[in-house]
Amino acid sequence: MTFMRLNVRFVPFAAALVLTLVSFIGLLLTLSVWWLGAFVVAAAFAVIGVHDLRQPRHAILRNYPIIGHLRYMIESVGPEFRQYFFESDRDEVPFSREIRGLVYQRAKGVEDKRPFGTVESVYASGFNWLTHSMVPKTIHDTDFRVRIGGPDCTRPYEASVYNISAMSFGALSAHAIAALNRGAKAGGFAHDTGEGGISRYHREGGGDLIYQIASGYFGCRNDDGTFSGEKFAAQARDPQVKMIEIKLSQGAKPGHGGMLPASKISPEIAEARGIPMGRDCVSPAAHSAFSTPREFMEFIGRLRALADGKPVGFKLCIGHRREFMCLVKAMIETGIAPDFIVVDGKEGGTGAAPLEFVNRVGMPMLEGLNFVHNTLRGAGLRRRIRIGAAGKIVSAYDIARAMALGADWCNSARGYMFAIGCIQAQSCHTNRCPAGIATQDPRRMAALNVEDKSARVARFHKNTRHALAELVGAAGLTHPSQFLPYHFMFRSKNNEFLDGNEAFEDLPEGFLLTGSDHPDLHSWIDRWQRASAETFVAERMPQSRFAS
Repeated sequence: MTFMRLNVRFVPFAAALVLTLVSFIGLLLTLSVWWLGAFVVAAAFAVIGVHDLRQPRHAILRNYPIIGHLRYMIESVGPEFRQYFFESDRDEVPFSREIRGLVYQRAKGVEDKRPFGTVESVYASGFNWLTHSMVPKTIHDTDFRVRIGGPDCTRPYEASVYNISAMSFGALSAHAIAALNRGAKAGGFAHDTGEGGISRYHREGGGDLIYQIASGYFGCRNDDGTFSGEKFAAQARDPQVKMIEIKLSQGAKPGHGGMLPASKISPEIAEARGIPMGRDCVSPAAHSAFSTPREFMEFIGRLRALADGKPVGFKLCIGHRREFMCLVKAMIETGIAPDFIVVDGKEGGTGAAPLEFVNRVGMPMLEGLNFVHNTLRGAGLRRRIRIGAAGKIVSAYDIARAMALGADWCNSARGYMFAIGCIQAQSCHTNRCPAGIATQDPRRMAALNVEDKSARVARFHKNTRHALAELVGAAGLTHPSQFLPYHFMFRSKNNEFLDGNEAFEDLPEGFLLTGSDHPDLHSWIDRWQRASAETFVAERMPQSRFAS
């Protein structure tokens, strides 16, 4: 019995060898096409078995020739099996079936209501909700907009409160970029280019663009990879470009660079990025155009001038809080401030990244947003600078909550990916996206119908705005900008709940400048005192209260 248990794993291989021999004999005797087919199939399995036994890399294949491949096949389709057969409607991996279904319904323009009450655990820690008014309002104009542009901006932009977040051409297919941009054009909202430059597919749709530049300076770089003011001006002054966004970091992989291998660089990608063919394209972790907070503010001022007065801002995921305060101090000392700041949460993530970065690096969006909002309030700059928020913002409730905690508008990447047909296969980095979205394979992307998907993008935006208007009216308000932390409740431990003013309170205007002695603000004041406009390097680090 022991011998049989040890050797039963070789039965498929032995069977392949026997069938190969039998079919070969049958072929010699009859010259039948059926025997030929049987021989080819059996011989193929026999060759696989021989290879499995001889290869040195995979112990499973050596111990289980032929049938060991089933393990790898099942593993390769594991995400799809979990998603379609085992995942419940509310399992988040990273977006639940319930949320994806909501996007699909709104993008298609079909019924998005739910019967029979909530399935949320309303008494569980972390649950939060919107407080409603006994005198709700009916809102007819749902085209909610926010003006972005500070006192140094001569060409402010009237942005929708819900726009397409940064996703590069190269990461997304040509058809996906075209569908998103045409949808933005039809819906009257903005499309962030991502750091990969402005491609022909961004331009042909005619939708408003937010031109993002990052450490690679794609579309505005010299041959050595440094920033080119001349090339930037040519891009930024295009009438289709409405704002300029400098990416310092992103939620998917803050503090991490990237590389696009030469094998994945097509002529169209090279054209958009301004890079040569046949060479790896490196995105450094840090910028080369500036290295101190003061230099960064001067860079912002330079870009605003080169862009002929258009709004210039930056995007980041909060890491060291003191470093953000360094930027704010530089704004005060130089008199140069961005027109906007986009706060990305670590839960953001269209970019593939190491697991440690995906799971454990960077501040979540709600906390990061509230920190940026209160730091600007404390420095007396909040009224001058608009704040955008990004990071799993898909539903109208997500938008409302973010705006209550400090955002002036919101961006979404994966929400709009769902709108054009993403099924969350999580194969974005493999070039084998089944929906033709995150791939450069011409045959796969050809399956994505640009006309149909662009209409879905516009409908998703419109229907989400409509749902947002219903939430605004239910709270007794007339515009989402009127949401305050007060309008939300957050359940903490032991079934207790906090008013939004307690969970995410607004701190006093100017308290960092006056050096408030309020005990609850001591950590803020200490961090502010350790920040410098001249360097990101800390002169001293905070110590434990028990440190000598």
